[in-house]
Parts: sequence; C-alpha cells; structure tokens
Amino acid sequence: DLLQPAPGRVFLDGTLGGGGHAESLLAAGAKVVGLDRDRESLAHASERLASFGERFVPVQANFADAPGVPAVLAAAPYDGALLDLGVSSHQLDTPARGFSFRNDGPLDMRMDPSAGEPAALLVNSADESELTRLFREFGEEPQARRVARAIVAERERLPFTRTGQLAALIEKVLGRRGRVHPATRVFQALRIAVNDELGSLRRALVAIPPLLKAGARFVIITFHSLEDRAVKTIFRAGSERWLDR
Repeated sequence: DLLQPAPGRVFLDGTLGGGGHAESLLAAGAKVVGLDRDRESLAHASERLASFGERFVPVQANFADAPGVPAVLAAAPYDGALLDLGVSSHQLDTPARGFSFRNDGPLDMRMDPSAGEPAALLVNSADESELTRLFREFGEEPQARRVARAIVAERERLPFTRTGQLAALIEKVLGRRGRVHPATRVFQALRIAVNDELGSLRRALVAIPPLLKAGARFVIITFHSLEDRAVKTIFRAGSERWLDR
C-alpha cells in the first residue's frame, strides 16, 4: 500500500529474501530489480518469480552497493525502494547457515557464505573487551561482560564451532527465564557484526535516495531499536531542510 505499485512503475527490492514482497509488486504490474547477498535466496526467489519474465531482474549484491551495480543503474530512476532488514526465514530455518540455535549447526552466520569471516572466528579470536562491546552495542545485552568473560574462559578449553555449543554456554551463564532464550541477544549481536548490518544500512540510507524519482517512496521494515534508530535519524536529517521550506 505504501509503495503503490502499478504497471509501468519500477521498484528496487534491496532485500529479496524469499521473494514475497517482490511477488506482490510484480503481481501489480510493476518491474522489480531484486538484490540479495545470499546466493541461495537469490536462486530460490528467481525460480519463484520466473513467470514474470523480464519484469524481474535478480542481482547478487549488498543493497549498500546498489549505486555501483550496472543492473540497478540501468533501471533507474525508481518509483520506490524497499528494505526488509534482518535475516530471512529460510536462513533461520537452515541449520547449516548457523543463524539460529533452534537446531545445532556450524557457527557461521554469513549472509554471503563466500565472503567475510564466520562468527566462529570472531567468537574465538576477539578479546573480552571487544566481545563485551559487541554484545552490549549490537545485542543490547545487559550481562554482556559476564557472557564475554565466560566465552573467553571456555574457548581456552575448547574452541567454539557450533551454534548449540555457544547457546548452551550462554544459558549456563545467564540461566533460563521466560520464553525468550538467553542466547538471543548475543546471537543477534554476532550476526550484525559478522555481516556489518548497521554499516550497510547506514550506507544504503545515503546511497539509495539518489536512485529514486522525485516523489518516490522509500520503505524500510526494521526489527529492533538499533535499525529503527538509524533509519529515523537519517530520514529526519534528510527531510528537515525540505520541511523547513
């Protein structure tokens, strides 16, 4: 409803994921350039949306790098752009990707498994102060130092390689109260750090608006206060001079 798709309109879906949002835009007659860092997600969405033909253009890329992607530039300017932040359900439901502790898997968490370093390397190499900062800043974990100290002590005995191994230690340190697993905030922090999610978001908030037409819509779905704060701050800063006029 916010993006107002229609025949002849062109949209940039920066977080293609399973292709649900793109499918809705395409079904309304629009053209969509869909970006995703995850090759698996891109392949799945491309198969799902193949019936839309040339109106759907899939590209493996980080949405923060959109202005440097030839396929993105070829379709510009856009009538709207969409970012659905965080991880997709497919990534969470695939133990081999290491995003979740619901099922044991390798401690990876990379949205693009072919780039960057896995979470295991960060957990096993960062010092206590760095881990504390990450858990506090990206996970808003009130017991960040306790968890970091326990990780540093435990990895001397046995390096962390599995999601279940890390989740079990955190539960041992913090205890279990309520429905939310005590490792949730720490896993969020590691995922954000491994994929530079907040850095990518801030870059995208500056990089994408110049690709849009005057009067276009830029819609962002956020899931936690860190993302929400970054979006609101930059949207406010970008609109103040126009509102003042």
